[in-house]
Amino acid sequence: MNDNHPLLHLNQVECRYGDQVIVKDINFSLKQGDSACLLGASGCGKTTLLRAIAGLEPVYDGSISIHGQICSTSTQMTPPEQRNLGLVFQDHALFPHLSIYDNIAFGLRKLRRKAKKARVEECLELVGLEGMGDRYPHQLSGGQQQRVALARTIAPKPKLILLDEPFSSLDTHLRRSLARELKEVLANQNIAHLLVTHDQQEAFAMADYIGVMHEGQLLQWDSPYNLYHKPQDAQIAAFIGEGYFIAGKICRQNDKVSTTLGDFKIANGYHFEPEQDVLVLMRPDDLKPNPDSELRGKVSHKVFKGAIIEYELILPNNERLKAIFPSHHDYPISQDIGFDLDIQHLIVYPNAVPL
Repeated sequence: MNDNHPLLHLNQVECRYGDQVIVKDINFSLKQGDSACLLGASGCGKTTLLRAIAGLEPVYDGSISIHGQICSTSTQMTPPEQRNLGLVFQDHALFPHLSIYDNIAFGLRKLRRKAKKARVEECLELVGLEGMGDRYPHQLSGGQQQRVALARTIAPKPKLILLDEPFSSLDTHLRRSLARELKEVLANQNIAHLLVTHDQQEAFAMADYIGVMHEGQLLQWDSPYNLYHKPQDAQIAAFIGEGYFIAGKICRQNDKVSTTLGDFKIANGYHFEPEQDVLVLMRPDDLKPNPDSELRGKVSHKVFKGAIIEYELILPNNERLKAIFPSHHDYPISQDIGFDLDIQHLIVYPNAVPL
């Protein structure tokens, strides 16, 4: 691969099923070692796009290049086995009649026996399954089976791995821990990967770059930090993280907005007119408990989460906020409580109803 080319590049990609457009105008690139994710609700087109990259779905328009070579256009399609990619699916797809060793060695048939054995043992160690080569898939837990699927995928040393909801069959805690482990393994091997998921926390744990998809479009391609603190529009802000929008009005000096909670400096780059009605995003971590504060809200809902308690508060004007307080700040339903605001990035949007 020429160093001047990205490892993976999508240019104006469009995919269709018949006359139905599934994804349209998709553009992004990955370099060697990048960790990225396509994040969105079911039906947004993310899996179709992943399958198109893998060579399992045709491209109606645009192009997909891998290793600097165009491999998908409306008139050509390089077969999956010639794309030098690794694929990991949610169902593990292990061979039940083969041992763990033989499952991992399946793609290493060109290696001599000694080199093959060394690579399988290296991959088992990478995924934390040393000494389990003689076992069979049914003798392993779901998390262990997914580790085997990963080991089998990285064994031939691909430059890029595609992961389609690989942890969806696992419980929440195992999903998060395995996502972190997987990212470390791939980073140590300098393997780029593109994950498809609907789980935001999984995406945050796995990816340095996240593309938010909705109805076949890529709304924003950015770091997890920017997606949370600097979402480009209200639609992304409503989807990423948690929080509520409250009403605001742009002040005469149009770098500030007035709300029922006070006047604040605007952080994002929208241009607003004085007196314009807007939406103001308030994240749960913008609120800090302070019993003596003049800012008040009534507890309408609470969820105990161990170290924290998640509250929903109703303001005097009936607007709602979400707050996350340390769990020793334990307030009953209907209690009026005080809070301060610690807003580092106040994001304001034109007054349109977010999805």
